[in-house]
Amino acid sequence: MDLFEKCAKFTVAAEAMAAGYYPYFIPFDGSEGTEVTYQGRRLIMAGSNNYLGLTTDPRVKQAAIDAIARYGTSCTGSRLLNGTLRLHEELECELADFVGKEAALVFTTGFSVNLGVIGSLVGRDDAAIVDRECHASIMEGCACSLGGRKRFSHNDMEDLERTLKRCPPKARNLVVVDGVYSMGGDIAPLPRVVELCRKYGARLMVDDAHALGVLGGGRGTPAHFRLTDQVDLLMGTFSKALASIGGFIAGDAKLIHYLKHFARPFIFSASCPPSAAGAALAALRIVREEPEHCRRVLEIGRKMALALGGMGFDVGQTETPIVPIRIGDQTKTALVWKALFDEGIFVNAIVPPAVPPKTECLRTSYMATHTGEQLSRILDTLQKVGRQMGLI
Repeated sequence: MDLFEKCAKFTVAAEAMAAGYYPYFIPFDGSEGTEVTYQGRRLIMAGSNNYLGLTTDPRVKQAAIDAIARYGTSCTGSRLLNGTLRLHEELECELADFVGKEAALVFTTGFSVNLGVIGSLVGRDDAAIVDRECHASIMEGCACSLGGRKRFSHNDMEDLERTLKRCPPKARNLVVVDGVYSMGGDIAPLPRVVELCRKYGARLMVDDAHALGVLGGGRGTPAHFRLTDQVDLLMGTFSKALASIGGFIAGDAKLIHYLKHFARPFIFSASCPPSAAGAALAALRIVREEPEHCRRVLEIGRKMALALGGMGFDVGQTETPIVPIRIGDQTKTALVWKALFDEGIFVNAIVPPAVPPKTECLRTSYMATHTGEQLSRILDTLQKVGRQMGLI
C-alpha cells in the first residue's frame, strides 16, 4: 500500500462538509469573548475555554501590546540559547508562588509540557500510570518516554490501587491525573489519589489545565483539596483561564532544574513569545487580586448543569463550568451541533478520538463574563433543539 493511500480513504469529514453539518475549523470573523461573529452573524459562545473571560480584558490586551513594544514579536530561539527574557523568569516566579511550589518552568505550549515532563522523567525501568481519560498530550508524553504506560479506569481508585499493586516492589512510578477532565467537567478524587501514591511510593503529577483559574481560588485542584504540598508536579496552561498561549510545570526547585536541562520539547522549541508571556502574567495577577471571577464561573457552571439536568439532558458528573450533553452517536451529535449553530449558539461537538465510541457529546462551557440574558438564551435554545432532536 502507498504511504498516502490512507489519506484518500479518509472521507468521513468531507462527507459531513458536503452534507452541511461539519462542526470543526469554523473561521470566526471577530470575537468579543462571550460572542463571536461568523459571516456577519453573531453567535453566543458556549464552547470556549476562556473561563474567566480575560481574553478581552483591556489590562490583558494592553500587557500583550506593551510586551511587543519592549521585546518585539518573537525571541527567535530556544530558552536554552537566546530565547529567555526577564519576562519569562518573572512569570515563572509568580506562577510558582501562586500555586505554592518552589519553582516553575514555562513552555511554549501546554501540550509540550506533558511531552517534556513525562518523556524526560519516565525512563526505561519506570512507568507512568495514567487515568484513561487523561488528555492526549499525557498519552503522547508516555509514548515519548522510554518507560512503560499503564492505564486505570477513569476516577476508579480501586483500579488505580490494583494497578499499583501489580507494579514490581522497587518500581519507580509516576501517577498522572487531570485535575479537571476536559470533556466531562468532573474533578479527580485527589485525596484518595494522594493516599495511594504515598502508600505505594509513587510520585504524583496533576494536569491542571482546566482547573487553574477555576478551582481553589484559581490555584487549582491541589489547593481545592488543600493538598498542594502532597502533589509533586503541577502542570498548567495559559490557553484557558489565563487568556494566552503556553504552559508551565511547577514543583521542587531541583526537579524543575533537571527538567530545564532534559525536557526535549523545552530545549528544542522556540520560547513563548513576549506577547503571550505578558498577557499570561497580566491575567495571573487579575486571578490573584480578583478571586470573584473564579467564584462566578463556578456558580454559573453549577446553575447550567442543574438547569440542563432538570430538562432531562445527561450532563454526567460535572462539577465545573464544563457541562457535557451526552448523546452517544457521532452523526446525531453533529446534527444537534448544526441545529444549535443555526439558532445562534456555538458549542463543541465531541467525537472519537477525543472520547470513546458511543460516548459522543456536546461540550458546553461557560465564562465568568456570560450575562444572565445570554445564559437564559442558551438554556432556552438547548431545550428547544433538545426536544426537536429527541434528546429530552
